[in-house]
Amino acid sequence: MRALLLASVFSLSALAASLPARAADVTAPVKNIIDATVKNWAEGENDYQDIFDETRLTTVYSKDFADKFRAAAKFPAFDEGTTPFDYDVITGGQDGCPLRDVKIEAKGQKGNATEVDASFKNMACFGADAQYQQAATVQFLVIEEGGKPVIDDILTQGGDDAGFVSLKATMSEIGKQGG
Repeated sequence: MRALLLASVFSLSALAASLPARAADVTAPVKNIIDATVKNWAEGENDYQDIFDETRLTTVYSKDFADKFRAAAKFPAFDEGTTPFDYDVITGGQDGCPLRDVKIEAKGQKGNATEVDASFKNMACFGADAQYQQAATVQFLVIEEGGKPVIDDILTQGGDDAGFVSLKATMSEIGKQGG
């Protein structure tokens, strides 16, 4: 009986060891930022959440991304401001509507990162015309750092179908040129 019990325990241990480790959820840091953005644009919501506060810079973003943000933030867009941006970097504007049809999806590898796309409608309240009903897509590049997934870059759609623009590259330019 004892031999049978030991054999069973050994078999279960071998089976557990052969199973792949559960991968960290690469969408988690993106969900953190998108949830804050949804709240920031919600009707009647006045509890603004800074997606670049120090807590998020140290937990949701990569060290390189956070360093680039801090360097660029030395040149705020507004007097006594704390951000180098004069627009919402996720929605791509200063005006908008509550976000609708929000979707977050891991798309696969892009270099050494996993691309996680967030799509949403942020102009729908302006009317039924097709231009207001289009979904915007933001690409997040997520890497593993310190054993957890973190955002290493945010790629937003450029104007006039210019493709996607790297927020890290934008922050680097602001930091180099001083605003």
